Amino acid sequence: MMKVLITGTSQGIGKAIAEHFLEKGHCVYGIDRQQSAIKDKSYVHFICDIRDYDNLPEIEDVDILINNAGTQNEEDIDINLKALIRITEKYGVQKNIKSILNIGSASAHTGSEFPEYCASKGGVMAYTKNVALRVSEYGATCNSLDPGGVLTPLNDCVVNDPELWQQIMEQTPLKRWATAEEIARWAFFLTIENSFCTGQCIVVDGGESINYRFIWSDPNSTDAR
Repeated sequence: MMKVLITGTSQGIGKAIAEHFLEKGHCVYGIDRQQSAIKDKSYVHFICDIRDYDNLPEIEDVDILINNAGTQNEEDIDINLKALIRITEKYGVQKNIKSILNIGSASAHTGSEFPEYCASKGGVMAYTKNVALRVSEYGATCNSLDPGGVLTPLNDCVVNDPELWQQIMEQTPLKRWATAEEIARWAFFLTIENSFCTGQCIVVDGGESINYRFIWSDPNSTDAR
């Protein structure tokens, strides 16, 4: 049984990851600025803003750290990057650690989202590699899991807009978004089952970031120049 610390467990991806680890028999600690609906004897929840460095809970000997807490258009660099660094340095970079996983974004690879959000997630990519080098002395791994669109409440504004949803699906080869549970299974694999892949930023986005639309005139057309 692993001692797993996950940030941002009140909803969405973080909640799904916590529930998956609990189902697999692990002890999970959650940090979130909101209350959690998770009811499990192996789950401990701390209500705390990850930017509140002076009041972060004392949790010793964490085996697995998953940095999931994040935001969009709300002091993104402070929350998504600076706070993630503080959390990792406090709980993750230590001799008992087995694995660290940062939940990044496919937007860090493409730059196709809000400026500060992309910058914050790009920083996570670089920091992931830095931490991978430093925790290697403990035999631990550190990777970034970078989803594209995920079906969570935070994305309801586009999921429930038929016109926007159609445009998004046109750019997504698999014609769907991931469920939070799918991302949770990736998180479990990269931290529990994986023991050799490290320093990598793995995109899971249904192929959206590899898609492009090459528009050119038809060479058989009489209008071609």
